[in-house]
Amino acid sequence: MDKHAHRKDEHVFIAEKQYQINATNGLEQVRLLPQTLPEIALNEIDISTTFLGQKIEAPFFINAMTGGSKETDKLNFKLATVAKETGLPLAVGSQSIALRFPEAKAGFKKMRQLAGPKTLLLSNLGAEHSFENCLRALEMLEADALELHVNVAQELTMPEGDRSFYALDNIKEVQAKLSQPLLVKEVGGGISPLALPKLKAAGVKYLDLSGKGGTNFITIENERRKEKDHMFLAGFGLTTAETLLGAKPYHADFSLTASGGIRSALDIAKCLALGADNVGISGEFLHILLKEDVGGLIKRIENLKAELKSVMALVGCRSISQLQQAPHLLSPELLSFEAQLKKYY
Repeated sequence: MDKHAHRKDEHVFIAEKQYQINATNGLEQVRLLPQTLPEIALNEIDISTTFLGQKIEAPFFINAMTGGSKETDKLNFKLATVAKETGLPLAVGSQSIALRFPEAKAGFKKMRQLAGPKTLLLSNLGAEHSFENCLRALEMLEADALELHVNVAQELTMPEGDRSFYALDNIKEVQAKLSQPLLVKEVGGGISPLALPKLKAAGVKYLDLSGKGGTNFITIENERRKEKDHMFLAGFGLTTAETLLGAKPYHADFSLTASGGIRSALDIAKCLALGADNVGISGEFLHILLKEDVGGLIKRIENLKAELKSVMALVGCRSISQLQQAPHLLSPELLSFEAQLKKYY
Protein backbone atom coordinates (compact mmCIF):
# COMPACT_ATOMS: atom_id res chain seq x y z
CA MET A 1 0.00 0.00 0.00
CA ASP A 2 2.91 2.36 0.73
CA LYS A 3 3.51 3.41 -2.88
CA HIS A 4 -0.21 4.12 -3.39
CA ALA A 5 -0.37 6.20 -0.22
CA HIS A 6 2.78 8.03 -1.30
CA ARG A 7 1.11 8.87 -4.62
CA LYS A 8 -1.79 10.47 -2.70
CA ASP A 9 0.68 12.60 -0.75
CA GLU A 10 2.52 13.53 -3.96
CA HIS A 11 -0.71 14.71 -5.58
CA VAL A 12 -1.41 17.14 -2.74
CA PHE A 13 2.17 18.41 -2.63
CA ILE A 14 2.38 18.99 -6.39
CA ALA A 15 -1.12 20.48 -6.59
CA GLU A 16 -0.18 23.09 -3.99
CA LYS A 17 3.18 23.69 -5.68
CA GLN A 18 1.37 24.37 -8.98
CA TYR A 19 -1.45 26.44 -7.47
CA GLN A 20 -2.12 29.66 -9.40
CA ILE A 21 -3.78 32.69 -7.78
CA ASN A 22 -5.29 33.65 -11.14
CA ALA A 23 -6.85 30.67 -12.87
CA THR A 24 -7.13 30.48 -16.65
CA ASN A 25 -10.48 28.71 -16.90
CA GLY A 26 -12.14 30.96 -19.48
CA LEU A 27 -14.32 32.77 -16.96
CA GLU A 28 -12.13 35.83 -17.42
CA GLN A 29 -13.73 35.98 -20.90
CA VAL A 30 -17.24 36.26 -19.44
CA ARG A 31 -18.67 39.60 -18.26
CA LEU A 32 -21.84 40.06 -16.25
CA LEU A 33 -23.82 43.15 -17.20
CA PRO A 34 -24.41 45.43 -14.19
CA GLN A 35 -27.92 46.72 -13.56
CA THR A 36 -26.79 50.12 -12.14
CA LEU A 37 -30.34 50.56 -10.74
CA PRO A 38 -30.93 47.08 -9.34
CA GLU A 39 -33.78 48.06 -6.96
CA ILE A 40 -32.77 45.40 -4.46
CA ALA A 41 -31.61 44.94 -0.85
CA LEU A 42 -29.05 42.39 0.30
CA ASN A 43 -31.51 40.87 2.78
CA GLU A 44 -33.83 40.03 -0.12
CA ILE A 45 -31.24 37.80 -1.78
CA ASP A 46 -31.47 34.02 -1.37
CA ILE A 47 -28.37 32.05 -2.43
CA SER A 48 -29.80 28.59 -1.76
CA THR A 49 -30.06 26.15 -4.67
CA THR A 50 -30.14 22.41 -5.33
CA PHE A 51 -27.41 19.80 -5.55
CA LEU A 52 -28.15 16.15 -6.35
CA GLY A 53 -31.83 16.86 -5.84
CA GLN A 54 -31.36 18.31 -2.37
CA LYS A 55 -31.59 21.92 -1.27
CA ILE A 56 -28.28 23.44 -0.17
CA GLU A 57 -27.81 26.80 1.50
CA ALA A 58 -25.17 28.12 -0.90
CA PRO A 59 -24.50 27.26 -4.55
CA PHE A 60 -21.04 25.80 -4.01
CA PHE A 61 -19.47 22.84 -2.21
CA ILE A 62 -16.16 21.25 -1.21
CA ASN A 63 -15.24 19.15 -4.21
CA ALA A 64 -13.16 15.97 -4.29
CA MET A 65 -9.52 16.30 -3.27
CA THR A 66 -7.82 13.46 -1.48
CA GLY A 67 -7.73 10.71 1.16
CA GLY A 68 -6.23 7.26 1.73
CA SER A 69 -2.88 8.04 3.35
CA LYS A 70 -2.12 9.17 6.89
CA GLU A 71 -1.37 12.73 5.79
CA THR A 72 -4.25 13.10 3.35
CA ASP A 73 -6.66 11.59 5.88
CA LYS A 74 -5.73 14.45 8.20
CA LEU A 75 -6.70 16.92 5.49
CA ASN A 76 -10.01 15.11 4.95
CA PHE A 77 -10.75 15.24 8.68
CA LYS A 78 -10.27 19.00 8.60
CA LEU A 79 -12.47 19.31 5.52
CA ALA A 80 -15.20 17.31 7.30
CA THR A 81 -15.07 19.77 10.19
CA VAL A 82 -15.29 22.69 7.76
CA ALA A 83 -18.27 21.14 5.98
CA LYS A 84 -20.10 20.62 9.25
CA GLU A 85 -19.49 24.21 10.38
CA THR A 86 -20.39 25.86 7.07
CA GLY A 87 -23.22 23.62 5.86
CA LEU A 88 -21.48 22.80 2.58
CA PRO A 89 -21.64 19.38 0.92
CA LEU A 90 -18.34 17.49 0.81
CA ALA A 91 -16.93 15.01 -1.71
CA VAL A 92 -13.92 12.89 -0.81
CA GLY A 93 -11.11 11.90 -3.14
CA SER A 94 -11.01 8.50 -4.81
CA GLN A 95 -11.65 5.58 -2.46
CA SER A 96 -10.02 3.06 -4.79
CA ILE A 97 -7.07 2.71 -2.42
CA ALA A 98 -9.40 1.70 0.40
CA LEU A 99 -11.02 -1.00 -1.74
CA ARG A 100 -7.59 -2.49 -2.47
CA PHE A 101 -6.07 -2.08 0.96
CA PRO A 102 -8.34 -2.53 4.02
CA GLU A 103 -5.96 -0.52 6.22
CA ALA A 104 -6.82 2.59 4.20
CA LYS A 105 -10.52 2.38 5.09
CA ALA A 106 -10.24 3.85 8.58
CA GLY A 107 -9.71 7.43 7.41
CA PHE A 108 -12.72 7.35 5.11
CA LYS A 109 -14.93 5.65 7.69
CA LYS A 110 -14.27 8.47 10.15
CA MET A 111 -15.62 11.13 7.80
CA ARG A 112 -19.32 10.75 8.64
CA GLN A 113 -18.63 11.03 12.35
CA LEU A 114 -16.66 14.26 11.84
CA ALA A 115 -18.98 15.78 9.24
CA GLY A 116 -22.10 15.03 11.25
CA PRO A 117 -25.38 13.49 10.11
CA LYS A 118 -26.65 16.56 8.23
CA THR A 119 -23.69 17.05 5.88
CA LEU A 120 -24.29 15.89 2.32
CA LEU A 121 -21.37 13.50 1.83
CA LEU A 122 -20.21 12.07 -1.51
CA SER A 123 -18.22 8.91 -2.15
CA ASN A 124 -15.84 8.83 -5.11
CA LEU A 125 -14.53 6.09 -7.41
CA GLY A 126 -13.23 5.78 -10.95
CA ALA A 127 -15.95 5.15 -13.53
CA GLU A 128 -14.63 1.67 -14.26
CA HIS A 129 -15.55 0.35 -10.80
CA SER A 130 -18.26 -2.26 -10.52
CA PHE A 131 -21.64 -1.66 -8.91
CA GLU A 132 -20.55 -3.84 -6.00
CA ASN A 133 -17.50 -1.62 -5.41
CA CYS A 134 -19.74 1.43 -5.55
CA LEU A 135 -21.88 -0.01 -2.77
CA ARG A 136 -18.77 -0.73 -0.71
CA ALA A 137 -17.55 2.85 -1.16
CA LEU A 138 -20.94 4.29 -0.17
CA GLU A 139 -21.16 2.07 2.90
CA MET A 140 -17.61 2.95 3.93
CA LEU A 141 -18.50 6.62 4.04
CA GLU A 142 -22.19 6.35 4.95
CA ALA A 143 -22.48 8.61 1.93
CA ASP A 144 -25.55 10.30 0.48
CA ALA A 145 -24.39 10.13 -3.13
CA LEU A 146 -21.67 8.77 -5.39
CA GLU A 147 -19.21 10.42 -7.74
CA LEU A 148 -17.81 8.40 -10.62
CA HIS A 149 -14.87 10.18 -12.19
CA VAL A 150 -13.49 9.85 -15.72
CA ASN A 151 -9.86 10.85 -16.12
CA VAL A 152 -8.40 9.49 -19.33
CA ALA A 153 -5.75 12.22 -19.75
CA GLN A 154 -4.57 11.78 -16.16
CA GLU A 155 -4.32 8.01 -16.54
CA LEU A 156 -2.37 8.34 -19.78
CA THR A 157 0.11 10.67 -18.09
CA MET A 158 0.32 8.71 -14.83
CA PRO A 159 3.34 6.38 -14.99
CA GLU A 160 1.32 3.51 -13.47
CA GLY A 161 -2.02 4.59 -14.98
CA ASP A 162 -4.64 2.63 -16.90
CA ARG A 163 -4.29 2.10 -20.63
CA SER A 164 -7.77 0.78 -21.39
CA PHE A 165 -10.80 3.05 -21.23
CA TYR A 166 -14.21 1.42 -21.30
CA ALA A 167 -16.57 3.02 -18.81
CA LEU A 168 -19.90 3.85 -20.47
CA ASP A 169 -21.62 0.49 -19.96
CA ASN A 170 -20.51 0.47 -16.35
CA ILE A 171 -21.82 3.99 -15.76
CA LYS A 172 -25.14 2.91 -17.27
CA GLU A 173 -25.34 -0.12 -14.98
CA VAL A 174 -24.49 1.85 -11.84
CA GLN A 175 -27.00 4.55 -12.76
CA ALA A 176 -29.73 1.94 -13.28
CA LYS A 177 -29.08 0.06 -10.04
CA LEU A 178 -28.06 2.78 -7.59
CA SER A 179 -30.64 4.12 -5.15
CA GLN A 180 -28.51 7.17 -4.26
CA PRO A 181 -27.84 10.02 -6.72
CA LEU A 182 -24.94 9.51 -9.14
CA LEU A 183 -22.70 12.40 -10.19
CA VAL A 184 -20.41 11.75 -13.17
CA LYS A 185 -17.40 14.07 -13.20
CA GLU A 186 -14.16 14.84 -14.97
CA VAL A 187 -11.00 15.74 -13.04
CA GLY A 188 -10.03 19.03 -14.67
CA GLY A 189 -10.05 18.33 -18.40
CA GLY A 190 -13.70 19.10 -19.01
CA ILE A 191 -16.59 16.84 -20.02
CA SER A 192 -16.84 17.16 -23.79
CA PRO A 193 -20.18 18.00 -25.42
CA LEU A 194 -19.48 14.91 -27.55
CA ALA A 195 -20.01 12.79 -24.41
CA LEU A 196 -23.30 14.39 -23.37
CA PRO A 197 -25.61 12.40 -25.69
CA LYS A 198 -23.95 9.18 -24.47
CA LEU A 199 -24.38 10.14 -20.81
CA LYS A 200 -27.98 11.15 -21.47
CA ALA A 201 -28.66 7.76 -23.06
CA ALA A 202 -27.07 6.10 -20.02
CA GLY A 203 -29.65 7.78 -17.80
CA VAL A 204 -27.21 10.10 -16.01
CA LYS A 205 -28.84 13.20 -14.52
CA TYR A 206 -26.02 14.91 -12.62
CA LEU A 207 -22.73 16.06 -14.17
CA ASP A 208 -19.67 17.84 -12.81
CA LEU A 209 -18.19 19.35 -15.98
CA SER A 210 -14.82 20.00 -14.26
CA GLY A 211 -13.16 22.19 -16.84
CA LYS A 212 -9.52 23.02 -17.49
CA GLY A 213 -7.97 26.00 -15.74
CA GLY A 214 -7.59 24.93 -12.12
CA THR A 215 -5.78 21.89 -10.73
CA ASN A 216 -4.15 20.18 -13.70
CA PHE A 217 -3.67 16.46 -13.22
CA ILE A 218 -1.76 16.19 -16.48
CA THR A 219 0.99 18.45 -15.16
CA ILE A 220 0.78 16.83 -11.71
CA GLU A 221 1.30 13.36 -13.13
CA ASN A 222 3.97 14.62 -15.54
CA GLU A 223 5.88 15.91 -12.52
CA ARG A 224 5.92 12.32 -11.25
CA ARG A 225 7.36 10.99 -14.51
CA LYS A 226 11.10 10.42 -14.57
CA GLU A 227 11.56 12.05 -17.98
CA LYS A 228 8.85 14.75 -17.50
CA ASP A 229 7.91 13.96 -21.10
CA HIS A 230 4.15 14.54 -21.19
CA MET A 231 3.99 18.33 -21.07
CA PHE A 232 2.73 18.24 -24.65
CA LEU A 233 -0.67 17.37 -23.13
CA ALA A 234 -0.64 20.15 -20.53
CA GLY A 235 -3.12 22.38 -22.36
CA PHE A 236 -5.40 19.61 -23.59
CA GLY A 237 -9.11 19.76 -22.75
CA LEU A 238 -11.90 22.29 -22.40
CA THR A 239 -11.95 25.21 -20.00
CA THR A 240 -14.65 25.68 -17.39
CA ALA A 241 -16.36 28.32 -19.53
CA GLU A 242 -16.16 26.13 -22.64
CA THR A 243 -17.72 23.12 -20.88
CA LEU A 244 -20.65 25.27 -19.77
CA LEU A 245 -21.18 26.63 -23.27
CA GLY A 246 -20.89 23.12 -24.68
CA ALA A 247 -23.60 21.88 -22.31
CA LYS A 248 -26.13 24.61 -23.17
CA PRO A 249 -28.24 22.44 -25.51
CA TYR A 250 -28.57 19.87 -22.70
CA HIS A 251 -29.81 22.06 -19.85
CA ALA A 252 -33.13 20.20 -19.81
CA ASP A 253 -31.36 16.84 -19.53
CA PHE A 254 -28.81 17.38 -16.76
CA SER A 255 -28.28 19.27 -13.55
CA LEU A 256 -24.84 20.81 -14.04
CA THR A 257 -22.03 21.38 -11.59
CA ALA A 258 -19.29 23.73 -12.79
CA SER A 259 -15.77 23.32 -11.46
CA GLY A 260 -12.21 24.08 -12.45
CA GLY A 261 -10.19 27.01 -11.15
CA ILE A 262 -12.97 28.70 -9.17
CA ARG A 263 -11.32 31.47 -7.16
CA SER A 264 -14.00 34.03 -6.25
CA ALA A 265 -17.69 34.82 -5.79
CA LEU A 266 -17.58 36.46 -9.22
CA ASP A 267 -16.39 33.16 -10.72
CA ILE A 268 -19.27 31.37 -9.01
CA ALA A 269 -21.78 33.91 -10.33
CA LYS A 270 -20.43 33.62 -13.88
CA CYS A 271 -20.75 29.82 -13.78
CA LEU A 272 -24.35 30.10 -12.65
CA ALA A 273 -25.09 32.70 -15.34
CA LEU A 274 -23.74 30.22 -17.90
CA GLY A 275 -26.19 27.58 -16.73
CA ALA A 276 -24.67 25.72 -13.78
CA ASP A 277 -26.90 24.83 -10.82
CA ASN A 278 -23.96 24.78 -8.42
CA VAL A 279 -20.18 25.00 -8.29
CA GLY A 280 -17.50 22.66 -6.92
CA ILE A 281 -14.29 24.06 -5.43
CA SER A 282 -11.15 22.01 -4.72
CA GLY A 283 -7.78 23.67 -5.35
CA GLU A 284 -8.70 27.02 -3.82
CA PHE A 285 -10.04 25.41 -0.66
CA LEU A 286 -7.01 23.09 -0.39
CA HIS A 287 -4.66 26.06 -0.73
CA ILE A 288 -6.43 27.99 2.05
CA LEU A 289 -6.61 24.92 4.29
CA LEU A 290 -2.86 24.32 3.94
CA LYS A 291 -2.02 27.98 4.57
CA GLU A 292 -4.65 29.05 7.11
CA ASP A 293 -6.01 25.79 8.56
CA VAL A 294 -9.64 25.09 9.46
CA GLY A 295 -10.43 28.54 10.84
CA GLY A 296 -9.12 30.28 7.75
CA LEU A 297 -11.11 28.08 5.41
CA ILE A 298 -14.33 28.54 7.39
CA LYS A 299 -13.82 32.30 7.25
CA ARG A 300 -13.20 32.19 3.50
CA ILE A 301 -16.35 30.15 2.86
CA GLU A 302 -18.53 32.49 4.91
CA ASN A 303 -16.99 35.44 3.06
CA LEU A 304 -17.78 33.78 -0.27
CA LYS A 305 -21.43 33.49 0.73
CA ALA A 306 -21.57 37.20 1.57
CA GLU A 307 -19.57 38.21 -1.51
CA LEU A 308 -21.90 36.25 -3.79
CA LYS A 309 -24.84 38.25 -2.46
CA SER A 310 -22.93 41.43 -3.33
CA VAL A 311 -22.41 40.23 -6.90
CA MET A 312 -26.09 39.30 -7.16
CA ALA A 313 -27.08 42.76 -5.95
CA LEU A 314 -24.94 44.33 -8.68
CA VAL A 315 -26.74 42.34 -11.37
CA GLY A 316 -30.17 42.67 -9.73
CA CYS A 317 -30.83 39.02 -8.91
CA ARG A 318 -32.76 37.88 -5.84
CA SER A 319 -32.34 34.14 -6.41
CA ILE A 320 -30.04 31.64 -8.08
CA SER A 321 -32.70 30.96 -10.72
CA GLN A 322 -32.64 34.67 -11.61
CA LEU A 323 -28.83 34.65 -11.68
CA GLN A 324 -28.97 31.77 -14.17
CA GLN A 325 -30.78 34.15 -16.51
CA ALA A 326 -28.50 37.15 -15.86
CA PRO A 327 -27.40 39.09 -18.98
CA HIS A 328 -23.76 38.47 -19.82
CA LEU A 329 -21.26 39.03 -22.60
CA LEU A 330 -18.77 36.57 -24.09
CA SER A 331 -15.39 37.27 -25.63
CA PRO A 332 -14.96 36.81 -29.41
CA GLU A 333 -12.98 33.65 -28.62
CA LEU A 334 -15.84 32.09 -26.63
CA LEU A 335 -18.39 33.18 -29.22
CA SER A 336 -16.33 31.48 -31.91
CA PHE A 337 -16.02 28.34 -29.79
CA GLU A 338 -19.80 28.24 -29.28
CA ALA A 339 -20.53 28.81 -32.97
CA GLN A 340 -18.13 26.10 -34.11
CA LEU A 341 -19.70 23.56 -31.75
CA LYS A 342 -23.01 23.72 -33.60
CA LYS A 343 -21.79 21.40 -36.35
CA TYR A 344 -21.37 18.63 -33.72
CA TYR A 345 -24.91 18.79 -32.31
